[in-house]
Formats: sequence, C-alpha cells, structure tokens
Amino acid sequence: MKKKIALIFGVTGQDGAYLADFLIKKNYLVVGITRKHTDSNLFRLKILGIKKKIKIHTNKNVGFIFLEKIFQKYKIINEIYFLSGESSPKKSLEIPLQTFNSNTINLLKLLEFLKKTKKKSKLFYASSSEIFKKNKKNIFNEKSELGPISPYGISKVAGTLLIKNYREHFNLFLCSGILFNHESPLRSKNFVFKKIILELKKIKKNGGILKLGNINIKRDIGWAPEYVKAMWKMLQLKKPIDIVIGSGSMFSIKYFLDIITKELKINKKYILLNNQNLLRKLEINAYKSDPKLAKKKLRWKTNLSIKEMAKKLLKDELF
Repeated sequence: MKKKIALIFGVTGQDGAYLADFLIKKNYLVVGITRKHTDSNLFRLKILGIKKKIKIHTNKNVGFIFLEKIFQKYKIINEIYFLSGESSPKKSLEIPLQTFNSNTINLLKLLEFLKKTKKKSKLFYASSSEIFKKNKKNIFNEKSELGPISPYGISKVAGTLLIKNYREHFNLFLCSGILFNHESPLRSKNFVFKKIILELKKIKKNGGILKLGNINIKRDIGWAPEYVKAMWKMLQLKKPIDIVIGSGSMFSIKYFLDIITKELKINKKYILLNNQNLLRKLEINAYKSDPKLAKKKLRWKTNLSIKEMAKKLLKDELF
C-alpha cells in the first residue's frame, strides 16, 4: 500500500514535532517545512529520534514557486498541517508585522495555491483560543463571539475566517482546530509553565529568584501529544468543520506552581509575584473550552489530569 504524504509547516515546533512522530508511526511519509535548518532549530526532532525520518525543506515565506516545487517533487500530498508562525501573544505586541506575515499572509498564499491549482490536499490550520471575546462565563465553543486582544489573536481570527471563506466558496477541504493551551517538555521556555519548571530547577541547584506576573490567571490546559491526534482526526472526517480542541477544565498558574514547588520541595520565598514587566494590560483572567463537538465528531478528549501533566513535565517525560 502506497504511503500517505503529509506536509507540515512548522515541523520543528512543539506541535509539529509531535505530529510528525505520530504520523510516522502511522506509516506516513512526512515532509516538513521550517524557516531555519539549524541544529538549534531541529532539536525537538532529534529528541524524538525522527529527524532522519522526515524530508525537511527550508523556506521563510510561502510562495507559489516554492509550493509548486514541493508538489512536483512529491506529486500527491494528502494532508497539509499549517502549524507555523509566531505563537506568543505577548511577543506579537512587539512584532505585529512579522506575526501577521507568518500566521496569516503565508496561510493566504497557501490557500490561493490550492485554489488555483485545484489540488485535493486536505488542510488543517492551527487556530487559537486567543480569538475569542471575553464574556460572562468565559467558556468558549465554535459559536462563541470573536474578539481578540493581541496582534497574535487578531492574526488567528483572520486565518480562521480565511479557512471558512475558502472552504465555502471554493469547495476545498479546509478546517481550523481552535486550540487551547497544551504543554509538553518540548514547549518553548518562553511560556510560563516551562519557565516555572526550568527556573525552579535552577534555583534548587544554585539559588536565585523566580519572577512571575499574575499567578491567579486560570487557563484550559492539556497535553500536547494528545492534541496532535485531534489534528489528524479532523482531516479524517468526511466533511471539513472547525472544532474547538481543549480539555474543558480550568486551572490557575498558582495551582500548577503549588504542585511543582511541592514536588521539588522548594520554599516559595524564592518566588517574586506580580512583577510589573510580566503583567499584561489586557488579560482575560479565566477561560476554558467547551469541547463537546470534539468529543462527538472526533471521539477525542484529554486523558491526563493537571497533576499527572505537571509531574510528566517535571520529569521531562515526552509521552
């Protein structure tokens, strides 16, 4: 039986690496696109032991000529996963143009290519919980009102609406997975849960102070290796739809911090809270997903508790 071919934009990121590993185990030929072909950028693929199993191509900006070459080389690409781009809401305030270019403009170029060439590839777009507008309960599903508060969120709204627009107008198999927070040992150190673990491990060994912002913020948190399965499941549906992917549970940074400090036996006197440089002016203090549609359509749900996840992160357990 001929292998299916999957093209992953952002293959070197947390989700891209886990997805590549998942698809390789399903006997896919994985083609990965990355902006930089360097050892430091490919470290996640090395950790998972899959670097040599992926056909890696380097490209900073998606364009018609580049896409044409990729499709000529691999003939039929069954599935495309667009996971690349700037992923930090805070950083997007500093680099909005770069954020829009990577998150939205490159997606639009890809959609135009699929439209003009009439390719039959199925496309998954990684949208975000940051697209939603604050409401009374701050529980979000596929019908919730849009109202982002960062350039990152705005770029993801644009991408999500482009997917819907091209799907409806041009009969393409396109879908957005509206992803809530998901963690793993492969997460970037710029994100708070990974930062907490790395810094507290250093403090236990060498001393120091961990600086944090508002730890009472609550988020819907899941386990990244489970979330990439949902991405794949979305492209196995008969008809493409947009689906919220989240745990449906909400936990504070404080709760996570309590678990980690207890496990490491660290006194909280080494933690400085409400650091002004780490506070965001516009912030939704608490929100979570309503993942009923994911359970119904994909038969998917998260299986790890926040305590189990915290311990896995602390031990650097990949799966």
